[in-house]
Amino acid sequence: MKKYRYPLFILAVSSLLVYCKTNKQTTQQTASSAATTVAKEEKPVQTPAKSPFIPASETIGKMVIEEGFEVKLVAAEPLVSAPVAMQFDDKSRMWVVEMVGYMPDTIGTGEDIPNGNIVILDDKNKDGVYDDRKVVIDSLILPRAICLIENGILVAEPTNLWFYELKNDQVVKKTLVDPKYTEGGNVEHQPNGLLRAMDNWIYNAKSDKRYRHVGGKWVIEHTHFRGQWGICQDNYGRLYYNNNSQNLLGDYFPAGLGAWNKNQRGVAGYNEKSVANNKVYPLHPTPGVNRGYMKNVLDDSLRLNEFTAAAGPVIYRGDLFGKNYDFNAFVPEPSANLIKRNFLNEKGYVVKGDIAYKGKEFLASTDERFRPVSLYNAPDGSMFVLDMYRGIIQHKTYLTPYLKDQIGKRSLTQPLSAGRIYKIVPKGSKPKPVVIPDGAQELVKLLGHPNGWVRDRAQQKLIDGKYNQTVPALREAVKQTADPLLAIHALWTLEGLNSLKPEEALSWIRQSAWTFRAQGLYASAAVITPTSYQQFATAFDGIVDSGDTLAAPYIALLAKSIEKFDQNASRGLLNKLAIKYPNNRFVSDAIVSNLQDQEEVFQGAISASVSDQNAVINKQLARVITAVRNAQGNRNPEMLKKEFPKGEALFTSVCQTCHGPDGGGVKSLAPPLNQSEWVTGNKDKLISIVLFGLTGPVKVNGHVYQTPEVSGDMPGIGYDKDMPNEDIAQLLSFIRRSWRNNADKVSTEEVTKVRTKLTGREKAFTEAELNGI
Repeated sequence: MKKYRYPLFILAVSSLLVYCKTNKQTTQQTASSAATTVAKEEKPVQTPAKSPFIPASETIGKMVIEEGFEVKLVAAEPLVSAPVAMQFDDKSRMWVVEMVGYMPDTIGTGEDIPNGNIVILDDKNKDGVYDDRKVVIDSLILPRAICLIENGILVAEPTNLWFYELKNDQVVKKTLVDPKYTEGGNVEHQPNGLLRAMDNWIYNAKSDKRYRHVGGKWVIEHTHFRGQWGICQDNYGRLYYNNNSQNLLGDYFPAGLGAWNKNQRGVAGYNEKSVANNKVYPLHPTPGVNRGYMKNVLDDSLRLNEFTAAAGPVIYRGDLFGKNYDFNAFVPEPSANLIKRNFLNEKGYVVKGDIAYKGKEFLASTDERFRPVSLYNAPDGSMFVLDMYRGIIQHKTYLTPYLKDQIGKRSLTQPLSAGRIYKIVPKGSKPKPVVIPDGAQELVKLLGHPNGWVRDRAQQKLIDGKYNQTVPALREAVKQTADPLLAIHALWTLEGLNSLKPEEALSWIRQSAWTFRAQGLYASAAVITPTSYQQFATAFDGIVDSGDTLAAPYIALLAKSIEKFDQNASRGLLNKLAIKYPNNRFVSDAIVSNLQDQEEVFQGAISASVSDQNAVINKQLARVITAVRNAQGNRNPEMLKKEFPKGEALFTSVCQTCHGPDGGGVKSLAPPLNQSEWVTGNKDKLISIVLFGLTGPVKVNGHVYQTPEVSGDMPGIGYDKDMPNEDIAQLLSFIRRSWRNNADKVSTEEVTKVRTKLTGREKAFTEAELNGI
């Protein structure tokens, strides 16, 4: 595709000088103390008519923030446009991803124009407001994520993941890391994130891949599928994410373990509901949400009831907010113009929490164009908020006629060149960012800094710069226990420098404090080698015998590392764990994760010792064995692709991200299509669902699927008038004959007939309605 160069910087140059001189004063406005009092709620007499564009200097006045905090505007258009992701560098400059081409109108005209950018924003005079813009990379099509690493930057530009080598902030070389970073899906359902986690791997949301640069080569590994938009970590390297209708999901166990058995649909301890409460409290009526016409989506005051567009979360890890904000998760909801605060609590390896308040939010705005999409910890201890600042936030693939009407009535399309970045700080504070030094010993000291962003960046710089001279100091830091966070980051810095010793990991797994044992167990996977595996196998065996319930799932997960060198020792650990913990779901799933295509053999091996068929381990094994047998009866996908090319392409781009490539459904998103009576049964029902959507609950093969097990709604594609009936017919024929389905084809004429009959319909179907067909 021909590339056109339309960098926003060039278009804005004439006004930028004026901005730099005048906007400094106007952007210093903060939320007043009066704004902390929630306005008296009155039920609106009618739907709001307009949603005006509000200048950046006035938007904070529309916000209500928690008592004791204030919002500061640090950047706005024309300095930045449509920000969706960012990273800070060592000098506290912001590297921002501008997704300028997202939904220029309600039909997405021009989304394929290469007008996206990666820009550097700098605060030249250090007054807290960014005043300088430099375009590093332009002419990108819908860029979505970046990661600063070594001498360059990873950039996600579907379908590719690129590495740009930089010198003096200019590109000197471009390398393709992964040509299939995204496969199928649309802007709302494609990988993003590129989080550089504590274990030195780079993880993503809406993806089952992780990346690492090793010995000059990019390594790509399979991992657990996680989330939808945004991913973050806590102080111990656990990952958190969500999907559009879920407040917060997360992993209890190490990110890099347990994703090995392709026959296993999910592993307990991953994709867990960290916060199950999805209630939100908008500050104003929010009828402009995609399903606003449906019962219970809006309350009696026309305000959103629960998350419908949860976006990029962050675990606050700064040193500015105070003790009450330790282990707090913040989640933006752009469709309701707010940011949610959640408390998290750790009990053993289980992390659960709840919303911080009833009836209000940490931050909410009456400005409908305030679209917080991503949150970040910052070098000064504050929390940064990326605001796309626009009217349209829903992608065309799922845009209902109802929402199109709302957008038209309320003039939400233009303008589209805006974007704001805020930071949230305690009222009256004047934090200063920590500048990351080049000195080796200074970097080691920063591994214990109270600000988590500083600790992460110091670790990354030590590894990127190959500061091997710091290894002795790192070893000393690992030995001390007075500062656990310093010790943990030193441990993973040694791992990143390929200098971690087996005896150091072994020492940690013998610690009495679970904080150290958990990290030592995970780090063991990196140092189990042909010369050390026997030591670890013996240590793991002793841990099982000791009855260490907390460590038991870890040992089951780590058995995979032993298996590479001694299958008998690995299987012995799994056998012992199954017998000792037959009803522990975490241990059971961790065991099964090791057993791809060996599930029946293992079941037979433990049958005498675990004879209760209702034991969790037997139920989990039986479930996987049944899935394997079912998969063996699946139809040839290549044959179907040739027979229904348009249908296969449509399934891959629209349906697969929620229903899974195997039609088995995806946890928290959608139920199965494989052997679903809705797929193989009445054609008119199936056509109706795909055209106009389905709102839950819905029963599939005797099981009722509803939120939060799956998303509450399946969007239709019939709202798109440009979607050909032939393509829809091919899609339906493809899924009716895929996997173990063997139903007859759907013709173009049949789709046309139903589509004509339903002309003018704007609402999704319910199960009751469909049963009346």
